[in-house]
Amino acid sequence: MIVRWGLDELPGVLDELSVRDPLLISTERWREVDLPVARRFYGARPHAEIAGARAATKASIGADGLVALGGGSAIDTSKAVSSETGLPIVSIPTTYSGAEWTQGFGMRDPEAGIKRGGGGARTVAIVYDPTLMLGLPRAESAGTAMNALAHCAEALYTRGRTEDTDLVAIDGAKLISDWLPVVVERGDDLEARRQLLEGAMYAGAALRVGMGVGHAMAQALGGRYGLSHGTMNAVCLAPALRYNQDVAAAEIARFGDAMGRGDAIERVAELGALAGPPRLRDYGVPREDLETLSEAAADRASAKANPRPAPPEAIKELLEEIW
Repeated sequence: MIVRWGLDELPGVLDELSVRDPLLISTERWREVDLPVARRFYGARPHAEIAGARAATKASIGADGLVALGGGSAIDTSKAVSSETGLPIVSIPTTYSGAEWTQGFGMRDPEAGIKRGGGGARTVAIVYDPTLMLGLPRAESAGTAMNALAHCAEALYTRGRTEDTDLVAIDGAKLISDWLPVVVERGDDLEARRQLLEGAMYAGAALRVGMGVGHAMAQALGGRYGLSHGTMNAVCLAPALRYNQDVAAAEIARFGDAMGRGDAIERVAELGALAGPPRLRDYGVPREDLETLSEAAADRASAKANPRPAPPEAIKELLEEIW
């Protein structure tokens, strides 16, 4: 993966990849950002909805690459296009989601009420610039950073973990724990934004080895109701850690130490509160839906990669706990 810092690095990255005529995939929010890209598509939808991905694929005809500008929705939309066309992606993240690091992606199907998965995207380069985060609202900053923190936690105990990904997960957890409260308090602090973005970068690198049941629940909730993926990770991470405590005590303790706290779950709850309320009922999730939600979560690859088996009945208990 090519990684550069600063928007002024984009032309050099495109030249290094021999990309001459890319398509920019973004949202209306970023229409005024000045980038050296002629082809533009501003129709990426929340949760990378399928209709937006299909429209972006049509817009990519004739392009020789993709530039993804935005959060996880714009980047996942670009990955869906790349998977279909084989075009390489240069990502410019504007949140802390970490989606820029993986080949896999999710697309929300609002009619079916689920988030469909895909893979095979050509994510080849990333350009980070913390100035793009300066206007990011508090809830979105905290939610996407909690998504990144969940990547660090679950990377430490997922079945695909390695010593190398453990190291970046630990580095990411420390930076996120240290700097997320600062960013929430002072959103215009560029140095704090840069430090938090660096933590999210490490978290994204760790994400490549997989996720666990916390992400599975967040994905099921986002697919069903269109709720923010980051915020749902903020709600779901602490119960996921408690569920895995018996089989991953050493890894969770190491995660807590990285965050500067002996109790990882307590620290996660503190940080998660910065993203919003801790109860699903506060987001309009009906209690009677918990059974079907647990079935949808258990069927996801991230639940199946969890170090402790996570069948629907166990996930339902976790959802009841946070309802």
